[in-house]
Amino acid sequence: MPHPLPSLFLIGPMGAGKTTLGRRLAQALWRPFFDSDHEIEQRAGASIPLIFELEGEAGFRAREKAIIAELTQQPGIVLATGGGVVLDPDNRRCLAGRGFVAYLYASVEEQLRRTRHDSHRPLLQTADPQARLAQLFTQRDPLYRAVTDCVILTEGRSLGQVTRDILNQLHGAQP
Repeated sequence: MPHPLPSLFLIGPMGAGKTTLGRRLAQALWRPFFDSDHEIEQRAGASIPLIFELEGEAGFRAREKAIIAELTQQPGIVLATGGGVVLDPDNRRCLAGRGFVAYLYASVEEQLRRTRHDSHRPLLQTADPQARLAQLFTQRDPLYRAVTDCVILTEGRSLGQVTRDILNQLHGAQP
């Protein structure tokens, strides 16, 4: 019997809360939770910073594309994706065509506040992380918006409020 609700895919910039919210939503929906970055690390047997160091961003993106193609085919899941998942057109097609996509929106300032002490983010290992986040936002925001079913503001709101917003959007999307 098919799942009554589509799979739920969370997209958005680093620090928007995709993994934390994904776990909470999976519990609320009684669904399996996947984090694409975690899946990549598990299968590679290496951390994302090490993958970036050894294979470059292109190597990481190739791994990400394979994981997204696979996981988006699973029925009734909650999937938290990496911030750059939308850069690949095939990833965008998989996400938009195989489930309900929620864009977790956070301003550049909020992203910086949430990620500034996190050394596990290769794209922020730069002299000016705020400029890098602003550049990534300018590049990726239109791509997030192109595939999303709803935009959810995460800034200044509790985990419970954001979770309820997403669940309401998901249930409201049903025919």
